[in-house]
Amino acid sequence: MPTHYKGSPSEIATLDAFIKLTRASNTLHHQLSRNLAEHHLTESQFGVLEALYYLGPLNQRSLGEKILKSGGNITMVIVNLEKQGWVTKTKDQKDKRSHTITLTEEGRHLIKEVFPGHIHRISELFSCLNDDELIELSVICKKLGIFASQWTAK
Repeated sequence: MPTHYKGSPSEIATLDAFIKLTRASNTLHHQLSRNLAEHHLTESQFGVLEALYYLGPLNQRSLGEKILKSGGNITMVIVNLEKQGWVTKTKDQKDKRSHTITLTEEGRHLIKEVFPGHIHRISELFSCLNDDELIELSVICKKLGIFASQWTAK
């Protein structure tokens, strides 16, 4: 459903695109979250496990930056992953204020089991787009993300 806002044509087009982008993103996240829940994982927990699996041990701050979570949020995610036995947290030898998060064997086994199905679901959800549309979507999202990350309110 388009916006009912009665602004300039440019504002209406922008708001309409924003609404569609937000709805599509929310729908994708909802579909993927349902499947992760079957493995007792949140999207944030999955993101941490995936990052550790592909990048190796990382400090908590780097993990938060990788999965776009705040310090407080990433702390809770790590605590819950530790409780499940999927990660360990050790003090960083170079910076005693920092912790290094490492995947356990159980965590490694879990992400190896869950990831293939996750990427398959993502591929299915994006299958309505052809190769050119996927590239175009990637370019547009990157451009928007970079601009938004550098934008300051005027």
